[in-house]
Amino acid sequence: MESHSSSPLSRKQLAALSVAAIGIVYGDIGTSPLYALRECFHGPHAIPLTENSILGVLSLVFWVLIFVISFKYMAFVLRADNRGEGGILALMSLAVPKSIRQSTIGLLGLGILGAAFLYGDGIITPAMSVLSAVEGLRIATPIFDPYILPLSVVILIGLFWFQKHGTARIASIFGPVMMLWFFALAILGIRGILTDPTVLRALNPYYAWDFFAHHKMEAYFVMGSLFLVVTGGEALYADMGHFGKSPIRWAWFAVVLPALLLNYFGQGALLLHTPDAAENPFYYLAPSWALIPLICLATCAAVIASQALISGVFSLTRQAIQLGLCPRLQIVHTSSKEIGQIYLPYVNWGLLVGTLYVVLTFQSSSNLAAAYGISVSMTMVITTILLFVVQRRVWKQNFALAVSLMLAFIVIDLVFLSANMVKISQGGYVPMIIAMVIYSCMVTWRKGRQILADRLRASTVQLSEFLQQLKVVKPVRVPGVAIFMVGDPDTTPPAFVHNVKHNKVLHEKIVILTVVTREMPTVPHAERVKIERIDEHFYRVIAHYGFMDTPDVMEIVQRLHESGMKTRSEDLTFFLGRETLIATDRPGMAIWREHLFSFMSRNAQRATAFFNIPADQVIEVGIQVEL
Repeated sequence: MESHSSSPLSRKQLAALSVAAIGIVYGDIGTSPLYALRECFHGPHAIPLTENSILGVLSLVFWVLIFVISFKYMAFVLRADNRGEGGILALMSLAVPKSIRQSTIGLLGLGILGAAFLYGDGIITPAMSVLSAVEGLRIATPIFDPYILPLSVVILIGLFWFQKHGTARIASIFGPVMMLWFFALAILGIRGILTDPTVLRALNPYYAWDFFAHHKMEAYFVMGSLFLVVTGGEALYADMGHFGKSPIRWAWFAVVLPALLLNYFGQGALLLHTPDAAENPFYYLAPSWALIPLICLATCAAVIASQALISGVFSLTRQAIQLGLCPRLQIVHTSSKEIGQIYLPYVNWGLLVGTLYVVLTFQSSSNLAAAYGISVSMTMVITTILLFVVQRRVWKQNFALAVSLMLAFIVIDLVFLSANMVKISQGGYVPMIIAMVIYSCMVTWRKGRQILADRLRASTVQLSEFLQQLKVVKPVRVPGVAIFMVGDPDTTPPAFVHNVKHNKVLHEKIVILTVVTREMPTVPHAERVKIERIDEHFYRVIAHYGFMDTPDVMEIVQRLHESGMKTRSEDLTFFLGRETLIATDRPGMAIWREHLFSFMSRNAQRATAFFNIPADQVIEVGIQVEL
């Protein structure tokens, strides 16, 4: 799907996109009622069930949803779009232009760290959502208890296995299914509220204040569980580019927010007169005859929520590759119509292994809740900091206003983060380890590419100087077109130098090709390829792509053909450098990082596949480089 933020929408389009957004954007936050309130009153970090605590927690739920999602994300974060695209890496690109992006310390490092934590969310969310949905079987009858874990594993394996087929065929039903889910949430909530309408007193913020006054540190620690009600905030921002701001906002205020609040208040009303329901207040809201259908619907909603997170991780990885934070990986387009429908096999199976690990390790959603929240709360803190930079640097907002908003946002974010930090020993270490591993890989890859480029640049001459040398040497010309790829358009490609040095020949036409990733999601077709004719034999081509685009060398060749360089595709020869990296003690990176970079480089997807270059028309020139 493409961004719809650039042109006005008709009412029909807005309604259709809003329903579609409900299916994709709100799956994560929409399944939070399965476990959020339960974790506040049941489990290792539960607080005593009293009228004060129930009304206090409900009041906090209401005001947290209003402040964090309705105010922070809907009113401010969604405004920070990078040409219509959202997400932590798009925000980082907006806040930290390439011209000042030197080191992985500071704002750039924060953006990379935020992206790394989202991978942890991509592993934990499917496990948490599916487990909490299937656990409803325990409420139906204890007979199903031994089958909850195996059934969850089977559902998750099926979900990840299906990714290679793409979601284009079934995505159209996501919206209607989630609409039915939110309708069910609202009906169950109303049913619960009618049993004790006095629960609506919790709309008064006094009850939140009174809750903290009575419970003090207990109230602070419960904020870690309460955070589960807003864990989909980052997901809705990341998916903004698919639908635009208006459909996401309409869906939230018209459907999602009312349904969530009704359900949470319904659960609270149930707990006021049935404290034993704290074991699973969501499912106890339902009449016994509706339990099995509700479990099936909840499982569908959990799968859809997981699908949204998985697709988000695929999109995040593609952005990381284009921004130079990740090695080239195989990207499979699963739909000819929707540019966002992609599948990354290595990422998919890595997510599956990680998800199955946390399911089999923690074995229940209550145990897993300890690991849930840290990754998203950390990313929310980073989003607030980057948003402040955008407010000042891009929007030119008044300093006092920008600081006031940042302080208001970050105080809440830090309360949630610190409350979640107490759960590190109970499982919170899992997303932190995942984030640290991915962060280390990302910054090592970026630094390694910089060092490699410096080493190659030091061993080559400027293109203008080399062309002058060729006029003196005058190598033998052979028919055809040779295309040499290089990162710096002013530098002579090492493969070019080695070809002249060892083969003593030049093709009739030489193209020096550089692929550049620009600070925008997509580059318009008209601006994509810039062709400069140096002389009758040499062309310099710079192809511009956005971080959401997929480079295609054959598209560039077609543009060359249209520009007047008439040639047949079978006459093309692509010369690529293939570096053999050797870890040394030279200044640059620690030796272990050099070995890591070398390992990632060896296992990256071949340039021929990534850039869509015909494999039978490629000559690779080996180059040994000491890091």
